Amino acid sequence: MSGQLSDHDGGGTARGFPAFPARKGGRARGQSWWGGAWAGAMEDAWPDEEVLKKARAFARSGRIGPVTVSPGRIAAQVYGGEDAPCTTVLTLRELGEDDWDLLWDRTAERPAELAALLAGELPPDLLEAAEDARLDLLPGYGDLEPDCDCDEPDHPCAHALALGYQVSWLLDKDPFLLLLVRGRNEAQALEDLKSTLLLRAMTDDDEEGDAEAESAEEDARSVAAPDVAGTPAAQAYAREPVPLPPLPVLPEPLLRPDEPATGLDADPLEQLIADAAARARELLAYTLGFTAELPPPLDEWQDTVRIAATHPDPRVPQRLRESCGRPEELDRAAAAWRTGGAAGLDVLERRWDPPKREAARARTVFAAAWEDDEAPEVVVDGNRWTLTGRGIQLRQGRDDRWYPYRDEAGIWWPAGEPSAEPALALAELLDG
Repeated sequence: MSGQLSDHDGGGTARGFPAFPARKGGRARGQSWWGGAWAGAMEDAWPDEEVLKKARAFARSGRIGPVTVSPGRIAAQVYGGEDAPCTTVLTLRELGEDDWDLLWDRTAERPAELAALLAGELPPDLLEAAEDARLDLLPGYGDLEPDCDCDEPDHPCAHALALGYQVSWLLDKDPFLLLLVRGRNEAQALEDLKSTLLLRAMTDDDEEGDAEAESAEEDARSVAAPDVAGTPAAQAYAREPVPLPPLPVLPEPLLRPDEPATGLDADPLEQLIADAAARARELLAYTLGFTAELPPPLDEWQDTVRIAATHPDPRVPQRLRESCGRPEELDRAAAAWRTGGAAGLDVLERRWDPPKREAARARTVFAAAWEDDEAPEVVVDGNRWTLTGRGIQLRQGRDDRWYPYRDEAGIWWPAGEPSAEPALALAELLDG
């Protein structure tokens, strides 16, 4: 789910997200680490279980409009019945300039968290850096303030809590929203962090500069001293440098025909070069120890599927359908390849039996994904987990990733990107 950017009077950036559709069931708490942490902190701050139960049901009802997240404020229109919609707002304390400086200063002392942030990830251990700086990122009692113009007597009302649960769903997709609501969007936060790193580097350079200055004075005193051959060093280094020869003239670029000999828009040689580079990358990853096994060569069917899935010319898949001998299977196989390459195709075509410990872990995830009275029946067939009556399925790949599938007219089709966590793959299907 992507948010639209817009200006915000508070000096930050507001992001708007479309309304969540109604969900037939499933956990109301976010499935990712940050989503679950947000929901858990909110429940700790407002522990009335009766109101929380109503809020979870309302969050899944589809009656909350588009959500706007901005510095210090989360807002949405809530449709409770036949009456006019009410406006529900959650406010949090924005961090000040000194707070952010202190947070990034503490983060700069943690190499793992620093590397993750610079790579565009929000590591869970950032909370420890915030605690070192005596700052709160997650909401706490008295920090997250609800406001709703409904007539419900509860405070906070179910509408406000339901909006809080939907925020945990947004954090599943983009955990950097947690920084936005505290006053910094992702780009601003990373710029602040880089400025902190630059300042620390300059400070370290100043400390090293004193030692370098003393060394320079010693060098200056030795410039006039003659070397073994009797020539002063200052005279030797004062000679004019010999100019470099001029650069040769570049050759004219090779002329390319307007129409390739094959009649296709993409040059086959370019495709072969790209394929060779991809194969070389796989071999290098194995050589350097990034992958456990050497990737096996593709057979004729796998290579056909790969070309159909990756070739830029739309006429290529049609030609392959006419010549591959399995035309009715090619489109679905290409869709599977686009989700996970050869591993994604293997998940589509081959059933296998995962280790028992993995099956037990998956059962725990499926049980936790639903409220007690709403859990659907799950049929397990090897690595395939099917939710009966819902037309959705998860398949565990041999690469330890979970691939979402959806029933389309009685045929299981790949339905999205795989995830290392079955809970996130399941949440992707439920949101869809």
